[in-house]
Amino acid sequence: MILIQGGRVIDTEKGEEKRADVVLEGDRIAGIGRYEDDGSYDRVIDAADCVVAPGLVDVHVHFRDPGLTYKEDINTGAAAAAAGGFTTVVCMANTKPVVDNEETLKYVIEKGKKTGIHVLAAATVSVGMKGQALTDMAALKKAGASGFTDDGIPLMNGELLRQAMEQAAMLDVPISLHEEDPCFIENNGIHHGRAAEKLGIYGSPAIAEDSLIARDCMIAFHTGAKVNIQHISSRGGLEAVRLAKKMGVRITAEVTPHHFTLTDEAVLQYGTLAKMNPPLRTEQDRQALIQGLQDGTIDIIATDHAPHSTEEKAAPLTKAPSGIIGLETSLALGITQLVEKGYLTMTDLMIKMSLNPARLYGLQCGRMAKGAEADLVIFNPDESFVAEGFRSKAANSPFAGWQLKGKVHYTICQGKVVYESQ
Repeated sequence: MILIQGGRVIDTEKGEEKRADVVLEGDRIAGIGRYEDDGSYDRVIDAADCVVAPGLVDVHVHFRDPGLTYKEDINTGAAAAAAGGFTTVVCMANTKPVVDNEETLKYVIEKGKKTGIHVLAAATVSVGMKGQALTDMAALKKAGASGFTDDGIPLMNGELLRQAMEQAAMLDVPISLHEEDPCFIENNGIHHGRAAEKLGIYGSPAIAEDSLIARDCMIAFHTGAKVNIQHISSRGGLEAVRLAKKMGVRITAEVTPHHFTLTDEAVLQYGTLAKMNPPLRTEQDRQALIQGLQDGTIDIIATDHAPHSTEEKAAPLTKAPSGIIGLETSLALGITQLVEKGYLTMTDLMIKMSLNPARLYGLQCGRMAKGAEADLVIFNPDESFVAEGFRSKAANSPFAGWQLKGKVHYTICQGKVVYESQ
């Protein structure tokens, strides 16, 4: 048994926090209240300066395994997740080969079971991520797929997507969508705006995202599917989601820490480390995203953890791959950029980083209550640290070297300490 003493315990279901002790027994929370150290515990953790919250849940990570393990693999990705306070992650399907078959799916799931955290896997919507034919979604769900996505490539065939949403609705699993219409884009990864003009390129305008989100909100309206709009970045896209929610569409939206922290001007300072799809947009977009977090239009904070090698990111801006790592800075950016600045309470942040993402996938984690899963993160929200020494194989982050608040001290999964700060 583990006794965690004196922490600020976040109850995400009730939306409140209180000073309390937490007892873990096996893989469950045995109690929350006042407990004395009577010598019967295997371990006692002093959490007097810390928040004790449900383990974080990231519904959008790329562990690059199989096939691209020089960037990341399931073991190193899980280690980075644990260091960032995450106890559950959902791996995207754009590996090599892609996860469009049971064999590759089972490889990811089985390797994930050996990591110490919960590594779930999404399968692709279309065969080969080519957007031409649907995978056998029923068979893939039976084999363990948690949901479906062609993340990294937008689904341009509206009729195919309608069929996929109908299947997803019947299977009661989420379908997650990468929303960028390539017909509007000349140089992906950089917003079509002032920074792009200074660089002498056209970039990716917000209409590429807005138009596809609007279409897919309506397809979701007509199919009843549970749809997740991934890494939302634009004001227009946000308004489409807001309207869809008013219409009763079963839709959620996720935002990344880099999109609520940086603008397109960052590419002038950080180069390829600020290149991602969809791109960083304007300050007006950034402020709209924060407002969306405040009013509940955006339900989830997800990292879109996208590791690349140093050599790949050293390529010229228009040639380098898009994406950054995010698991080890996500919580701290949420605290530093949202909580410290008064946009969200700590409880609000934990709901968007644990309970809401768990609910999207029908998981029982993300809660702090007697009998709940013993998946926890213990962090000091006032303790500063420098973002460096990543557990990920990759270091492609504009936040490297930043001083952030919210140091993770312990990550506990299934009642076992899987990360402890030095």
